[in-house]
Amino acid sequence: MPVVKRWEPGDRFTAALAFAVETHGDHHRKGSGTPYIAHLISVAALVIEDGGSEDEAIAGLLHDAPEDRGGEPKLNEIGDLFGDDVRRIVAACSDTFAMPKPEWGKRKQDYIAAVAGKQRDEVRVSLADKLHNARAILTDLRCVGDELWSRFSADRDSVVWYYRALATEFTKLDAGPMADELERVVVDIEELIAA
Repeated sequence: MPVVKRWEPGDRFTAALAFAVETHGDHHRKGSGTPYIAHLISVAALVIEDGGSEDEAIAGLLHDAPEDRGGEPKLNEIGDLFGDDVRRIVAACSDTFAMPKPEWGKRKQDYIAAVAGKQRDEVRVSLADKLHNARAILTDLRCVGDELWSRFSADRDSVVWYYRALATEFTKLDAGPMADELERVVVDIEELIAA
């Protein structure tokens, strides 16, 4: 991915971080108790380290807010506060705004199918999200073993299939170092569960 002009975090980024903390302050990662904001900050950091714009970094902080904390009204609020590009990127990183969420497998198949049509900024934020999630899966698999899979609403083979399919799709896009790392992390997960 091409590197964009570097930027300095300012009021918009600070406001987005505060919005993320307010939105997800009582939210924790499944099974680990880690405050959910750690994931959002990590996604934004991956985006920034990959040369992403301020809009992309803000979308990294806010990418789960509509899906997990308010649906389309939350997405519209994000657009009003942070602009149409942030809104578009966040929407592209979501697999549903419906509550309750539709069936897991269908949502994931649709998300995978949509990867090839994403714009470059949408790819960067989506990839950062999936990479951080895959890293967490690998770390937790090493720490707690198969107990990890009980945290998901899908079985182990389905979760691994999803990340394998994502790694394949992002690699096809020649999406840069994060895509290469996602591939390596998925291979490590596959090798661990095969052992």
